[in-house]
Amino acid sequence: MNSTLTAVPGIRVGHASTAAGRSGCTVVLGPFRGAVDVRGPASGSREFETLAPEHLVPRVDAVLLTGGSAFGLAAADGVMAWLAERGRGYDTGAGPVPIVPAAVIFDLTEGGERPDGALGREACESATAEPVAEGRVGAGAGATVGKLLGRARACPGGVGSRAVRAGDWWVGALAVVNALGDVLDADGRIVAGARDGEGGFVGGEDVLSAGGEAVDPLQPRVGENTTLAVVATDAPLGRVDLLRLARMASTALARRISPVHTPFDGDVVFGLSTAEEARAVDPARLLALGVSARRVLEESITGAVRDWT
Repeated sequence: MNSTLTAVPGIRVGHASTAAGRSGCTVVLGPFRGAVDVRGPASGSREFETLAPEHLVPRVDAVLLTGGSAFGLAAADGVMAWLAERGRGYDTGAGPVPIVPAAVIFDLTEGGERPDGALGREACESATAEPVAEGRVGAGAGATVGKLLGRARACPGGVGSRAVRAGDWWVGALAVVNALGDVLDADGRIVAGARDGEGGFVGGEDVLSAGGEAVDPLQPRVGENTTLAVVATDAPLGRVDLLRLARMASTALARRISPVHTPFDGDVVFGLSTAEEARAVDPARLLALGVSARRVLEESITGAVRDWT
């Protein structure tokens, strides 16, 4: 049984990694209505304004999550070209213009490869409704977590995905975890994070709480950390309700990453609906969807690192 994001009807996901396997991109194909909640001050993005409730474009065609920092946004060109060849996009007098919001993580290494248009196209070609591949793949190929003491003492990050049936509808999530902080399980135990000289977890919050001289060896670098997430449903939510869904789901980051939303992270959560038409949803049902979205995103975050560290 599929219990990943592609369990949501209308969603396909594809990964592509660079030749050296140190970066990559992940595409979520729609079309769908969308919204975005940005909690981190170090985000890198493209076409986010198309997700605003007042924007004239009613739907977007895909969402791209990519490595390569701002350079990786070039992968969206390949996604757009692939979609345009299939007649997908916003209808204009000059032909369809595919709408592809994109967000990045920082995984740059000296001499490392970066996602480009060809890699974005490859991700589209590989997209499927089969269960999402997890771990060190796609946008998570070069991800790391627990970088308070520098990359040398960090753990691998990755991609995780979960989905659940919530009443009449499906709710699914996918996370690319490249956080500064430690990743926790449901009981608050560290499962991936900054390590001491013997390989044990130091506990980032404990180090920070000590203050004073204990902070001297810290090596966080601005803009090199981000958790990207997609939560999607086939519930007929409009863009305002999708923003509410994304905001409720984003509380998963605070439950599974410590510390989170730091000055060094660029955390982003997309909310998507594949339903053909939007209609009003009872607030109590929206609340239930939000709780389900938070839960599957929590599991996605921990699942992104649990089996790969």
